[in-house]
Amino acid sequence: MTDDITAGSPASDTFLPGDGYVGDPAVRAEWDNRYADRQQLWSGQPNGALVAEVAGLAPGRVLDVGCGEGADAVWLARGGWDVTALEVSGVALERAAGHARDAGVGVRWVHAGLTEAALPPASFDLVSAQYPALLRTPDAAAERALLAAVAPGGVLLLVHHAGMDTQHAHDSGFDPADYVWPSMVAALLTDGWKVEVNEQRPRVAPDGGAGAHHTDDLVLRARRLR
Repeated sequence: MTDDITAGSPASDTFLPGDGYVGDPAVRAEWDNRYADRQQLWSGQPNGALVAEVAGLAPGRVLDVGCGEGADAVWLARGGWDVTALEVSGVALERAAGHARDAGVGVRWVHAGLTEAALPPASFDLVSAQYPALLRTPDAAAERALLAAVAPGGVLLLVHHAGMDTQHAHDSGFDPADYVWPSMVAALLTDGWKVEVNEQRPRVAPDGGAGAHHTDDLVLRARRLR
C-alpha cells in the first residue's frame, strides 16, 4: 500500500515498486506475469458500463477494485472523483501511475488484494469492480469486502462478462466456480440495500485489449441505504 488511506492522506500519482504488497504472493505473481507478457494488456479506455452508470452520480470518493493499467481510475479522477485504486499486480500499478502522471491527475494507489487491504469501512461513495477476478472463499470474504467498503448512500457497481459464470472448467486451468460473480453479491444484499440495476445487456466495449471479444455484460448496481 502506497498511502495510509485510513488517515485520509491526499491522493498521489506516484507508485513506488518497493512498497509492500499485502495479499497472496501467488496471485500477485500470476498477474505480474500476465502484464509482463504484453506492453499493454487492456484498451486504455474506460469501461463502457462504468461510463454509463456513473453519468448521473455526483463525484465523491471512489474505490476502483482491480484497477489494472488505470484507465478507469484516470477517467474518474478527470471527472472530479477522489480515487483510490486497488490492484494486485505491481507491473500494472506502475503503468497506471504513469498514465495518471501523463494525465495530470492524482490517484491513491493501493498494492493489495481486496480482502487483505486495510480499506476504511463504509467510506466510499462508489465502489467500482469492472470484470474483477475475485476468488471465492467459504466465508464470501470478497463479496463482503465489496459491500463493506460502500458508504451509506453510496453505490456498488459490479460488472462482469455474461455467460462466463456458467462455463465449464477450461483445460487452461480456469474454473468459473473459483470466482465471484454478480449473482453471489446480489444474494448477500439485505433490506439495507436497494438494487437499482441487475441485468444483462450488450457490452459497450473499448476497441482492442484483452476481453474485447465479450459481447454482453452482467451489471449489478446497488445503493446502500444505511
